[in-house]
Amino acid sequence: GENGVGGRAIRVGTRRSQLARIQTNSVVEMLRELYPDLCFEIVAMSTIGDKILDTALSKIGEKSLFTKELENALERNEVDLVVHSLKDLPTSLPPGFTIGAVCKRENPLDAVVFHPKNCGKTLSRLPEKSVIGTSSLRRAAQLKKKFPQLEFRDIRGNLNTRLKKLDEKEDFSAIILAAAGLKRMGWENRIGELLSPEDCLYAVGQGALAVEVRAKDQEILNMVSALHDADTVLCCIAERAFMKRLEGGCSVPVAVNSVLKDGQLYLTGAVYSLDGSDSLKETMQTSVNYPQQSEDGPNDDVQHVGITAKSVPCQAQEAAENLGVELASLLLSKGAKHILSVARQLNDAC
Repeated sequence: GENGVGGRAIRVGTRRSQLARIQTNSVVEMLRELYPDLCFEIVAMSTIGDKILDTALSKIGEKSLFTKELENALERNEVDLVVHSLKDLPTSLPPGFTIGAVCKRENPLDAVVFHPKNCGKTLSRLPEKSVIGTSSLRRAAQLKKKFPQLEFRDIRGNLNTRLKKLDEKEDFSAIILAAAGLKRMGWENRIGELLSPEDCLYAVGQGALAVEVRAKDQEILNMVSALHDADTVLCCIAERAFMKRLEGGCSVPVAVNSVLKDGQLYLTGAVYSLDGSDSLKETMQTSVNYPQQSEDGPNDDVQHVGITAKSVPCQAQEAAENLGVELASLLLSKGAKHILSVARQLNDAC
Protein backbone atom coordinates (compact mmCIF):
# COMPACT_ATOMS: atom_id res chain seq x y z
CA GLY A 1 0.00 0.00 0.00
CA GLU A 2 0.99 3.61 -0.52
CA ASN A 3 1.22 4.06 3.26
CA GLY A 4 3.98 1.45 3.34
CA VAL A 5 2.16 -1.27 5.28
CA GLY A 6 1.06 -3.45 2.36
CA GLY A 7 1.88 -7.14 2.28
CA ARG A 8 1.53 -7.89 5.99
CA ALA A 9 -1.27 -8.34 8.48
CA ILE A 10 -1.92 -5.33 10.70
CA ARG A 11 -2.42 -6.64 14.24
CA VAL A 12 -4.98 -4.76 16.32
CA GLY A 13 -4.90 -5.12 20.12
CA THR A 14 -8.06 -5.04 22.24
CA ARG A 15 -9.45 -6.00 25.63
CA ARG A 16 -11.45 -9.22 25.75
CA SER A 17 -14.76 -7.76 26.93
CA GLN A 18 -17.70 -7.83 24.51
CA LEU A 19 -17.90 -4.03 24.38
CA ALA A 20 -14.15 -3.70 23.71
CA ARG A 21 -14.47 -6.25 20.88
CA ILE A 22 -17.44 -4.41 19.36
CA GLN A 23 -15.55 -1.09 19.54
CA THR A 24 -12.43 -2.62 18.01
CA ASN A 25 -14.45 -4.28 15.25
CA SER A 26 -16.03 -0.93 14.35
CA VAL A 27 -12.58 0.68 14.02
CA VAL A 28 -11.25 -2.26 11.97
CA GLU A 29 -14.30 -2.02 9.67
CA MET A 30 -13.54 1.67 9.02
CA LEU A 31 -9.90 0.81 8.28
CA ARG A 32 -10.92 -2.05 5.93
CA GLU A 33 -13.13 0.36 4.00
CA LEU A 34 -10.28 2.85 3.68
CA TYR A 35 -7.64 0.22 2.92
CA PRO A 36 -9.35 -2.75 1.21
CA ASP A 37 -5.97 -4.27 0.22
CA LEU A 38 -4.77 -4.60 3.81
CA CYS A 39 -5.34 -7.55 6.10
CA PHE A 40 -6.30 -6.86 9.74
CA GLU A 41 -6.02 -9.34 12.57
CA ILE A 42 -7.54 -8.77 16.03
CA VAL A 43 -5.53 -9.80 19.11
CA ALA A 44 -7.56 -9.87 22.36
CA MET A 45 -6.04 -9.82 25.86
CA SER A 46 -7.06 -9.34 29.50
CA THR A 47 -5.98 -6.28 31.52
CA ILE A 48 -5.57 -5.69 35.27
CA GLY A 49 -8.89 -3.83 35.31
CA ASP A 50 -10.64 -6.84 33.79
CA LYS A 51 -9.20 -9.18 36.42
CA ILE A 52 -9.72 -7.20 39.65
CA LEU A 53 -13.49 -7.05 39.99
CA ASP A 54 -13.97 -6.96 43.75
CA THR A 55 -12.37 -3.54 44.33
CA ALA A 56 -13.61 -0.08 43.37
CA LEU A 57 -11.66 1.35 40.42
CA SER A 58 -10.82 4.48 42.40
CA LYS A 59 -9.23 2.31 45.12
CA ILE A 60 -6.81 0.40 42.91
CA GLY A 61 -5.00 3.67 42.22
CA GLU A 62 -3.44 2.42 38.99
CA LYS A 63 -3.85 4.93 36.16
CA SER A 64 -3.44 2.44 33.34
CA LEU A 65 -5.79 -0.26 34.62
CA PHE A 66 -7.26 -1.08 31.23
CA THR A 67 -4.29 -0.16 29.05
CA LYS A 68 -0.99 -1.46 30.47
CA GLU A 69 -1.04 -4.99 28.99
CA LEU A 70 -2.10 -3.60 25.62
CA GLU A 71 0.71 -1.04 25.68
CA ASN A 72 3.22 -3.73 26.63
CA ALA A 73 2.17 -5.70 23.54
CA LEU A 74 2.49 -2.54 21.44
CA GLU A 75 5.97 -1.91 22.81
CA ARG A 76 7.06 -5.49 22.03
CA ASN A 77 5.76 -5.14 18.45
CA GLU A 78 3.23 -7.91 19.08
CA VAL A 79 0.48 -5.56 17.89
CA ASP A 80 0.61 -2.50 15.60
CA LEU A 81 -2.24 -0.48 17.09
CA VAL A 82 -4.62 -0.69 20.04
CA VAL A 83 -8.23 0.46 20.32
CA HIS A 84 -9.33 1.98 23.65
CA SER A 85 -12.19 3.95 25.10
CA LEU A 86 -10.49 7.36 25.26
CA LYS A 87 -11.68 7.88 28.84
CA ASP A 88 -9.53 4.89 29.93
CA LEU A 89 -6.33 6.53 28.67
CA PRO A 90 -4.34 8.67 31.12
CA THR A 91 -3.59 12.26 30.06
CA SER A 92 0.14 11.47 29.98
CA LEU A 93 0.96 8.42 27.89
CA PRO A 94 4.13 6.38 28.44
CA PRO A 95 7.08 7.58 26.33
CA GLY A 96 7.04 6.25 22.78
CA PHE A 97 3.24 6.10 22.40
CA THR A 98 0.68 8.45 20.92
CA ILE A 99 -3.04 8.53 20.18
CA GLY A 100 -2.98 8.37 16.39
CA ALA A 101 -6.74 8.67 15.92
CA VAL A 102 -9.78 9.87 17.84
CA CYS A 103 -12.93 8.62 16.11
CA LYS A 104 -16.22 10.52 15.89
CA ARG A 105 -17.75 10.67 19.33
CA GLU A 106 -20.85 8.70 20.26
CA ASN A 107 -23.31 10.36 22.70
CA PRO A 108 -21.08 11.24 25.72
CA LEU A 109 -23.89 11.51 28.28
CA ASP A 110 -24.54 9.18 31.22
CA ALA A 111 -27.64 6.99 31.18
CA VAL A 112 -29.80 5.41 33.88
CA VAL A 113 -30.80 1.78 33.45
CA PHE A 114 -33.62 0.78 35.82
CA HIS A 115 -34.42 -2.54 37.46
CA PRO A 116 -37.35 -4.08 35.52
CA LYS A 117 -39.71 -3.30 38.44
CA ASN A 118 -38.87 0.42 38.11
CA CYS A 119 -39.46 0.53 34.38
CA GLY A 120 -40.86 3.89 33.27
CA LYS A 121 -39.54 5.75 36.34
CA THR A 122 -36.85 8.47 36.58
CA LEU A 123 -34.28 8.98 39.36
CA SER A 124 -36.46 11.72 40.91
CA ARG A 125 -39.44 9.34 41.07
CA LEU A 126 -37.68 6.42 42.77
CA PRO A 127 -38.69 5.67 46.38
CA GLU A 128 -36.51 7.15 49.12
CA LYS A 129 -33.40 5.12 50.03
CA SER A 130 -33.40 3.38 46.62
CA VAL A 131 -29.89 2.05 45.88
CA ILE A 132 -28.19 3.23 42.69
CA GLY A 133 -25.11 1.37 41.39
CA THR A 134 -22.15 3.20 39.85
CA SER A 135 -18.41 2.55 39.75
CA SER A 136 -17.69 6.26 39.21
CA LEU A 137 -16.90 8.79 41.95
CA ARG A 138 -17.74 11.52 39.42
CA ARG A 139 -21.29 10.25 38.87
CA ALA A 140 -21.90 9.56 42.56
CA ALA A 141 -20.66 13.00 43.69
CA GLN A 142 -22.94 14.86 41.28
CA LEU A 143 -26.01 12.70 41.80
CA LYS A 144 -25.72 12.57 45.62
CA LYS A 145 -26.09 16.33 45.65
CA LYS A 146 -29.03 16.36 43.23
CA PHE A 147 -30.81 13.31 44.70
CA PRO A 148 -29.95 13.27 48.45
CA GLN A 149 -32.83 10.83 49.09
CA LEU A 150 -31.08 8.08 47.07
CA GLU A 151 -28.18 5.83 48.13
CA PHE A 152 -25.20 5.20 45.87
CA ARG A 153 -23.22 1.98 45.97
CA ASP A 154 -20.27 0.66 44.03
CA ILE A 155 -20.87 -1.83 41.21
CA ARG A 156 -18.06 -3.35 39.13
CA GLY A 157 -17.70 -5.63 36.14
CA ASN A 158 -18.20 -5.23 32.40
CA LEU A 159 -21.53 -4.06 30.99
CA ASN A 160 -22.96 -7.58 30.74
CA THR A 161 -22.03 -8.34 34.37
CA ARG A 162 -23.48 -5.09 35.70
CA LEU A 163 -26.77 -5.48 33.84
CA LYS A 164 -27.03 -9.08 35.09
CA LYS A 165 -26.44 -7.90 38.69
CA LEU A 166 -29.17 -5.29 38.21
CA ASP A 167 -31.76 -7.57 36.62
CA GLU A 168 -31.28 -10.79 38.57
CA LYS A 169 -30.92 -9.42 42.10
CA GLU A 170 -32.84 -6.91 44.18
CA ASP A 171 -29.69 -5.05 45.31
CA PHE A 172 -30.06 -2.09 42.96
CA SER A 173 -33.05 -0.01 41.84
CA ALA A 174 -31.00 1.36 38.93
CA ILE A 175 -27.43 1.66 37.67
CA ILE A 176 -25.67 4.50 35.85
CA LEU A 177 -23.68 3.68 32.70
CA ALA A 178 -22.27 5.58 29.72
CA ALA A 179 -24.93 5.89 27.02
CA ALA A 180 -22.23 5.27 24.38
CA GLY A 181 -21.45 1.76 25.64
CA LEU A 182 -25.12 0.77 25.79
CA LYS A 183 -25.66 2.09 22.27
CA ARG A 184 -22.65 0.22 20.88
CA MET A 185 -23.85 -3.01 22.51
CA GLY A 186 -27.26 -2.56 20.88
CA TRP A 187 -28.95 -2.07 24.27
CA GLU A 188 -30.22 1.46 23.71
CA ASN A 189 -33.72 0.25 24.62
CA ARG A 190 -32.50 -0.26 28.22
CA ILE A 191 -31.85 3.48 28.67
CA GLY A 192 -34.60 4.67 31.03
CA GLU A 193 -33.26 8.21 31.44
CA LEU A 194 -30.49 10.23 29.80
CA LEU A 195 -28.77 12.54 32.27
CA SER A 196 -28.35 16.02 30.84
CA PRO A 197 -25.12 17.96 31.54
CA GLU A 198 -27.17 19.99 34.07
CA ASP A 199 -27.77 16.76 36.02
CA CYS A 200 -24.42 15.10 35.47
CA LEU A 201 -21.36 16.34 33.59
CA TYR A 202 -19.56 13.45 31.89
CA ALA A 203 -16.05 12.00 32.08
CA VAL A 204 -13.13 13.37 30.09
CA GLY A 205 -13.14 11.67 26.67
CA GLN A 206 -16.38 9.76 27.35
CA GLY A 207 -18.01 8.36 24.20
CA ALA A 208 -14.89 8.65 22.01
CA LEU A 209 -12.70 5.79 20.77
CA ALA A 210 -8.93 6.23 20.59
CA VAL A 211 -6.37 4.36 18.52
CA GLU A 212 -2.99 4.17 20.27
CA VAL A 213 0.15 3.53 18.20
CA ARG A 214 3.93 3.69 18.53
CA ALA A 215 4.83 7.36 18.08
CA LYS A 216 7.73 6.57 15.74
CA ASP A 217 5.77 4.13 13.54
CA GLN A 218 5.09 6.66 10.79
CA GLU A 219 3.42 4.13 8.46
CA ILE A 220 0.81 3.03 11.01
CA LEU A 221 0.39 6.60 12.27
CA ASN A 222 -0.35 7.83 8.74
CA MET A 223 -2.73 4.94 8.17
CA VAL A 224 -4.88 5.46 11.29
CA SER A 225 -4.86 9.27 11.11
CA ALA A 226 -7.58 9.04 8.43
CA LEU A 227 -9.97 8.06 11.25
CA HIS A 228 -9.66 11.40 13.11
CA ASP A 229 -12.87 13.36 13.58
CA ALA A 230 -11.73 17.00 13.86
CA ASP A 231 -14.52 18.22 16.17
CA THR A 232 -14.08 15.26 18.53
CA VAL A 233 -10.30 15.78 18.54
CA LEU A 234 -10.63 19.44 19.60
CA CYS A 235 -13.22 18.73 22.31
CA CYS A 236 -11.14 15.87 23.73
CA ILE A 237 -7.88 17.85 23.66
CA ALA A 238 -9.58 20.59 25.71
CA GLU A 239 -11.04 18.03 28.15
CA ARG A 240 -7.76 16.13 28.56
CA ALA A 241 -5.78 19.37 29.05
CA PHE A 242 -8.27 20.38 31.77
CA MET A 243 -7.85 17.03 33.54
CA LYS A 244 -4.07 17.06 33.19
CA ARG A 245 -3.71 20.56 34.65
CA LEU A 246 -5.87 19.52 37.61
CA GLU A 247 -3.83 16.31 37.97
CA GLY A 248 -7.13 14.46 38.11
CA GLY A 249 -7.53 10.71 37.70
CA CYS A 250 -10.15 8.09 38.48
CA SER A 251 -9.63 8.67 42.23
CA VAL A 252 -11.13 12.18 42.18
CA PRO A 253 -14.47 13.53 40.87
CA VAL A 254 -13.63 15.67 37.81
CA ALA A 255 -16.26 16.23 35.12
CA VAL A 256 -16.69 18.10 31.83
CA ASN A 257 -19.03 19.09 29.03
CA SER A 258 -17.73 20.43 25.71
CA VAL A 259 -19.59 21.89 22.75
CA LEU A 260 -18.17 23.02 19.41
CA LYS A 261 -20.44 25.42 17.54
CA ASP A 262 -19.75 27.94 14.75
CA GLY A 263 -15.96 27.75 15.26
CA GLN A 264 -16.27 28.36 19.02
CA LEU A 265 -15.31 25.69 21.54
CA TYR A 266 -17.16 25.90 24.87
CA LEU A 267 -15.78 23.89 27.79
CA THR A 268 -17.50 23.44 31.14
CA GLY A 269 -15.41 21.81 33.82
CA ALA A 270 -16.09 20.95 37.44
CA VAL A 271 -14.56 19.34 40.51
CA TYR A 272 -16.52 17.84 43.41
CA SER A 273 -16.06 16.63 46.95
CA LEU A 274 -16.93 12.91 47.32
CA ASP A 275 -20.42 13.66 48.64
CA GLY A 276 -20.99 16.46 46.13
CA SER A 277 -21.57 19.07 48.87
CA ASP A 278 -18.52 21.09 47.82
CA SER A 279 -18.00 21.88 44.14
CA LEU A 280 -16.58 24.35 41.66
CA LYS A 281 -17.88 24.69 38.12
CA GLU A 282 -17.01 27.17 35.38
CA THR A 283 -17.39 27.56 31.61
CA MET A 284 -14.94 29.17 29.18
CA GLN A 285 -14.78 29.43 25.41
CA THR A 286 -12.25 30.03 22.65
CA SER A 287 -12.21 30.26 18.86
CA VAL A 288 -10.87 27.18 17.09
CA ASN A 289 -11.60 28.57 13.66
CA TYR A 290 -8.15 28.23 12.03
CA PRO A 291 -7.23 27.12 8.53
CA GLN A 292 -5.11 24.01 7.96
CA GLN A 293 -1.51 25.03 7.27
CA SER A 294 1.03 23.18 5.19
CA GLU A 295 2.39 20.09 6.92
CA ASP A 296 6.05 20.88 6.31
CA GLY A 297 8.32 21.79 9.11
CA PRO A 298 9.17 20.56 12.58
CA ASN A 299 5.55 20.43 13.82
CA ASP A 300 4.87 17.09 12.18
CA ASP A 301 4.86 15.05 15.33
CA VAL A 302 3.55 17.55 17.86
CA GLN A 303 1.37 15.89 20.48
CA HIS A 304 -1.40 17.67 22.34
CA VAL A 305 -2.12 15.84 25.61
CA GLY A 306 -1.03 12.60 23.95
CA ILE A 307 -2.90 13.10 20.66
CA THR A 308 -1.15 13.40 17.27
CA ALA A 309 -3.58 14.85 14.71
CA LYS A 310 -1.83 16.25 11.67
CA SER A 311 -5.12 16.54 9.79
CA VAL A 312 -6.47 19.05 12.34
CA PRO A 313 -5.10 22.64 12.19
CA CYS A 314 -2.27 22.97 14.70
CA GLN A 315 -3.44 26.41 15.91
CA ALA A 316 -6.89 25.01 16.62
CA GLN A 317 -5.35 22.19 18.69
CA GLU A 318 -3.24 24.70 20.61
CA ALA A 319 -6.30 26.87 21.28
CA ALA A 320 -8.23 23.82 22.55
CA GLU A 321 -5.35 22.78 24.83
CA ASN A 322 -4.97 26.31 26.18
CA LEU A 323 -8.71 26.46 26.89
CA GLY A 324 -8.51 23.33 29.04
CA VAL A 325 -5.43 24.60 30.90
CA GLU A 326 -6.96 28.05 31.51
CA LEU A 327 -10.25 26.62 32.77
CA ALA A 328 -8.40 24.31 35.18
CA SER A 329 -6.22 27.22 36.34
CA LEU A 330 -9.37 29.26 37.04
CA LEU A 331 -10.80 26.44 39.19
CA LEU A 332 -7.45 26.00 40.96
CA SER A 333 -7.40 29.73 41.77
CA LYS A 334 -10.82 29.27 43.40
CA GLY A 335 -9.75 26.36 45.60
CA ALA A 336 -10.07 23.24 43.42
CA LYS A 337 -6.80 21.81 44.76
CA HIS A 338 -8.22 21.66 48.29
CA ILE A 339 -11.45 19.97 47.15
CA LEU A 340 -9.52 17.37 45.13
CA SER A 341 -6.90 16.63 47.79
CA VAL A 342 -9.61 16.10 50.44
CA ALA A 343 -11.50 13.85 48.00
CA ARG A 344 -8.31 11.88 47.35
CA GLN A 345 -7.53 11.48 51.06
CA LEU A 346 -11.10 10.41 51.91
CA ASN A 347 -11.17 7.96 49.02
CA ASP A 348 -7.84 6.45 50.12
CA ALA A 349 -9.08 6.17 53.72
CA CYS A 350 -12.46 4.59 52.96
